[in-house]
Amino acid sequence: MNTPDSRALAALPSALPPRPARAVCDLSPYEATSSRDVIDARPAQVPLKLDWNESTLPPSPRALEAIEAYLRRAHHLNWYPLLHSPGLVGALSALHGLPPECFLVTNGSDDALHAICATYLNPGERVVYAAPTYQHFLVFAQQEGALLSPHVSADVFAADPDGLIAALSAAPARLCYLVSPNNPTGLVYSAEQIARVLAACPETLLIVDEAYAEFSGESCLELLYRYSNLIVTRTFSKAYGLAACRVGYVMAHPAAIADLRRVFNPKSVNALGQLAAEAALRDQEYLRWVVAQVAAGQRVAVEGLSALGLRVRPSRANFFLVEVPAPGAWVAALAEEGVYVRNRSHLPGLAGCVRVTVGSPEQMRELVARAARVGARLR
Repeated sequence: MNTPDSRALAALPSALPPRPARAVCDLSPYEATSSRDVIDARPAQVPLKLDWNESTLPPSPRALEAIEAYLRRAHHLNWYPLLHSPGLVGALSALHGLPPECFLVTNGSDDALHAICATYLNPGERVVYAAPTYQHFLVFAQQEGALLSPHVSADVFAADPDGLIAALSAAPARLCYLVSPNNPTGLVYSAEQIARVLAACPETLLIVDEAYAEFSGESCLELLYRYSNLIVTRTFSKAYGLAACRVGYVMAHPAAIADLRRVFNPKSVNALGQLAAEAALRDQEYLRWVVAQVAAGQRVAVEGLSALGLRVRPSRANFFLVEVPAPGAWVAALAEEGVYVRNRSHLPGLAGCVRVTVGSPEQMRELVARAARVGARLR
């Protein structure tokens, strides 16, 4: 069938456009397969979307109220957002006890990681990261022509500061990327362990991605008063439930924030995101409720899946890993039941592992029930 789209495509020039930069030609794009299309195609099914570590609970009602109030005003959607998110920066400063000059609010923490790579990396410089880990950062580093150097410890579920220091000392390293709690292993590095790495490698900028810190209760923020080679990133996409708003932030020495602003677009954080994040941040009681729900949900899931004969690796984040005999078949069979999870079995040290986002206790009981049906079918 010759549709208007196909005719328009055929009418485009046959000559190819100019080639992109050499570093971009060598990139493998970040692959994040979404279950949204499948979910939308099955309107009669009640889905459990547990594949992207999004919150399964709604954000604070205060965030929704802030968005609704903004939309009721005339002439505001046609204005650019406030530059550098001053209201949100003030709220973050009050919550974390750091000066406002130590913050940069970004369009999700992905944008923060992108800005860090663009600011600090030169082509050919080495980047060390503890693998397996969050993959999108690696794309940002490769885009700048960096050389990626993964450090895989003997046990990917155990903190390995000495091994990381050895990897950083083997050759000059410009950046080191560490996620704590780590996605997907759930591994948490203590502030003391991170301090050892910072002290041993003062010429390396250590990025600690704390996307799940609200769940773990563990943070290295206090180290910003002792080490200038530390950058901490966080997001409102997880515990605060504002993934659609795309708001994250950086905490670092004021000189590092000033350098990041050289490349950062100050109007890139949308107005609705700024307002929703600030309102959510001021509702810490609701955040504590969300964290408690996730902790209770994880206990339900671990107990229920373990009773099915599966090995579960719980975490101090809003996800866990479960080891299954045939991960590909298990993930596909769960999807038929309306449960969408992420196969991580191809990553180093994670043979047979599938990652599952944690929801409320009620949602996790439903997960266990559907997993039991899958187990019976796959026997």
